[in-house]
Amino acid sequence: MKNNNDQKNDKGFKLVELTKVSDKKPEHIHSKDDGHEHGDNDHDDHDHGSEVTPDKPQWLEHWNLLAGLFILVILLVMEYGFKITLPQTIAFIINSTAYLLAGWSVLGMAFRKARRGDIFNEFVLMSVATVGAFAIGEYEEGVAVMVFYTIGEWFQDAAVRRAKASIKALLDIRPDEVTVLRSGSTQVINPKEVELGETIQIKPGEKVALDGELISEKASFNTAALTGESRPDTKYKGEQVLAGMINLNTVSDVKVAALFKDSKLSKILEMVQDATARKSQTQLFISRFAKVYTPIVFFLALAVIVVPYFFVDDYVFREWLYRGLVFLVISCPCALVVSIPLGYFGGIGLASKNGILFKGGNFLDVMTKVNTIVMDKTGTLTKGVFKVQQVKPNGIDEKELVRLTAALEKNSTHPVGNAVVAYAGDAVGNTTATNVEEVAGHGLKGTIDGKEILAGNLKLMKKYNISYPDELENLVDTVVVTALNNKYAGYITIADEIKEDAATAIKEMHELNIKTVMLSGDKQAVVNHVAKKIGIDEAYGDLLPENKVEKVQKIKSEGKHIAFVGDGVNDAPVVALADAGIAMGGLGSDATIETADVVIQNDQPTKIVSAIKIGKITRSIVWQNIIMAMVVKAIVLVLGAGGVANLWEAVIADVGVALLAILNAVRIQKIKL
Repeated sequence: MKNNNDQKNDKGFKLVELTKVSDKKPEHIHSKDDGHEHGDNDHDDHDHGSEVTPDKPQWLEHWNLLAGLFILVILLVMEYGFKITLPQTIAFIINSTAYLLAGWSVLGMAFRKARRGDIFNEFVLMSVATVGAFAIGEYEEGVAVMVFYTIGEWFQDAAVRRAKASIKALLDIRPDEVTVLRSGSTQVINPKEVELGETIQIKPGEKVALDGELISEKASFNTAALTGESRPDTKYKGEQVLAGMINLNTVSDVKVAALFKDSKLSKILEMVQDATARKSQTQLFISRFAKVYTPIVFFLALAVIVVPYFFVDDYVFREWLYRGLVFLVISCPCALVVSIPLGYFGGIGLASKNGILFKGGNFLDVMTKVNTIVMDKTGTLTKGVFKVQQVKPNGIDEKELVRLTAALEKNSTHPVGNAVVAYAGDAVGNTTATNVEEVAGHGLKGTIDGKEILAGNLKLMKKYNISYPDELENLVDTVVVTALNNKYAGYITIADEIKEDAATAIKEMHELNIKTVMLSGDKQAVVNHVAKKIGIDEAYGDLLPENKVEKVQKIKSEGKHIAFVGDGVNDAPVVALADAGIAMGGLGSDATIETADVVIQNDQPTKIVSAIKIGKITRSIVWQNIIMAMVVKAIVLVLGAGGVANLWEAVIADVGVALLAILNAVRIQKIKL
């Protein structure tokens, strides 16, 4: 398994806005290793992600380019429309003015890079080609190359801004102030100043600023920003409310359970920021390719100029220099090195819109290869909301059995234990268990009122050699068996509910020829029941955490590409082992979410299929761009070297294919799953 920190140093396509989360200094969007470097974090470096303030229109930011374009149009109209030819000196001065207006930033970037020893890049290519055009008297063509190249850069700016929009929206859902109840009155303060355990008040239409527990009887929330689901989610007293939700109808009070920096929303934002920094294998390949490709085409252009001297009888330097310049212009790798990261960025944005968080573009690629999905049961395919069905005491009062079992289960975070505690209610009273010991995968051991209590599954009873009725082996529901002083004292059955879309998710996986496997610590009878109901291919129960690891390792040894989906702390080792680890983010533990590569915010199993589809859509569009760019460039390079294509055609082909690739990449954002 890849380490989630492996690629944190690849700062490609880092979101400028998202740096607000960690208050880091904004970084430039392209890195020095992505083949399209726009600087080393110098303030004067060219940056596709520059911000435009609301009171400053984007066109105003590019006034110099527009001025250069205006001059070029006037000159072309005069020359070709009215047949007016300016004296060479005047033509040179006017064209030079237009050239500098449009290309000053490109020339500056080329100079800075050349000064650092980096001469094989698109900025130097464009600068050499255009200066060369001026040297042979092709002023308008030189200006045109620079103008259209810079227009292409402008379009790239716009595309990046658009691609950032869905992710940037996450920042907009976190309010800057919150109403807190202190000393019998309300105070409006910064969310960072709120302490744990304080009560905050959310008015209708307001955004929840901090994670907490609902104190009011009930309230409805819009959770679209977190889960991608637009339908209202009704919460009841005692249920969890997360930062980023929007209160819909009544004033609600929430008891703060996590500090501002520890909220799930903050963690989501950090994940997304890291995601934009982690490059896919395709991106890394293109970056390496561009570093090799650019010097090759530079020397090929030089060869186009020099080599014919030795083989062509009527060699004219100016003619072959022109062909070399055409070759340089069309060879610019801009379409590849911009559209590819933009494609993956779009995939991450599409996923976030649908409540799915990819921790990097590399995991979009991984999901396309998955042919086996291994899933936990509780909290993944089932709701993880357990309710007591039956209480069967043995030689003990029913209420006493519930009291003792609940007192011990208070020390557990497992949903099954929580169900017993909830069922017991006030019956537990002040009863406290001491010397509590968790037996991993089995249950709990402790002392209550001087008596040794065991509460857990049948494996726990077997471990301590406690006999129990054979009928317990055949129970379908989850069972908590209790022993008092090493003697069987009865059992409590608990049932979980299968998620509404679980069967649909499994069906869609099968349609994609994906094998489905379920691993659970629950007993085999329960596991078989759930597997049969939703159509799982293979199901294994009675598994300890280490058994799950063994099962996954065995499947991997068969050459399968595995995605593991889980939500509990005990799933974290298996999530880390799989090719792609997927965490259910709503009910999921922080450990599993931290370890996972993909986080599903609304806990819906069908989103697993959506994640795979998004990966495949992204990869398809990325390769469309690669093939389109390479084919067009190859054709025009040959035509340019043969003297068929001129500078006008070269720049139109270069800018045109770049724009087509960008538009194709941006298209990802509009795809409906």
